[in-house]
Amino acid sequence: MLGYITRRILAVIPVMIIVAIFVFLLLRLTPGDPAAIIAGDMATPDQLERIRTSLGLADPLHEQFITWVGLLLQGELGTSLISSTPVTQMIGQRIWPTVNIAVLTILLSVLIAVPMGVLAAWRHRTWVDYAVMTFSVLGFSIPVFVIGYIFIKIFSIELRWFPVQGYVAPSEDFGKFLSRAILPCLTLATIYVALIARMTRASMLEVLGEDYIRTARAKGVKETVVLFRHALANAAVPIMTIIGTGFALLIGGVVVTESVFNIPGIGRLTVDAILARDYPVIQGMILLTSGLYVLINLLIDLSYTFFDPRIRY
Repeated sequence: MLGYITRRILAVIPVMIIVAIFVFLLLRLTPGDPAAIIAGDMATPDQLERIRTSLGLADPLHEQFITWVGLLLQGELGTSLISSTPVTQMIGQRIWPTVNIAVLTILLSVLIAVPMGVLAAWRHRTWVDYAVMTFSVLGFSIPVFVIGYIFIKIFSIELRWFPVQGYVAPSEDFGKFLSRAILPCLTLATIYVALIARMTRASMLEVLGEDYIRTARAKGVKETVVLFRHALANAAVPIMTIIGTGFALLIGGVVVTESVFNIPGIGRLTVDAILARDYPVIQGMILLTSGLYVLINLLIDLSYTFFDPRIRY
């Protein structure tokens, strides 16, 4: 077990090194000049050159990379070229709205999707199964911003149940947080419910055909116990993988949803930084989201040691 965990952790290191190199080169080689954005349209070439020199953009690429890596090793992501604010501070101000929305979205998705998938597998090839699969197809097919605007139209404008936009931290007022978070969470959950329900159904169909399920039913075990304690427990590994991957994607920032519902999360921070060519912020955001994605997938891999007895050490 220890050897498996060590190998999985060591495998993360080269992945993050490759991500760091790719992000640095990608941003430097794409068109655009932060100095021009800072100086404005009327800036002279001398003014632009002085700004580039002061920001370190005039240095050779390898020197810029060494400087950036040195900051990373010290736990720093640099300073914003536009606002002169430390990137870690900017991320710290924006990450919690995204985390709160992501956690609530995943909770809603799991609570809705897993029973739907189990029911669809149990009633395979009946109208229940077809209804769940139809919903899954629609959930994948309809763009998320369309779902968001439909929910705003129905629940905010017509019924006036929830505010149209905005965000309130749960620590300030939990009731207002829920009233403003429910629509974006439902919008995102539509996609993830479709994904998780489909995976749950597929995994359950494989397990329900096993001999131990037939044995449990032959012994007179209640059907709910067979479905949730025996079948679902053994089908949990691929379902957990999908849930973990979905959570990592949500933490990475759902740009469209945050824009539609005016949520000050890291998705909107990334878009603003891209438009302003703010290299340190973009690099910090991509490294953060990549690191979270790798970490969550690592935790999923390590969880296999508890749920999958086929792993050998």
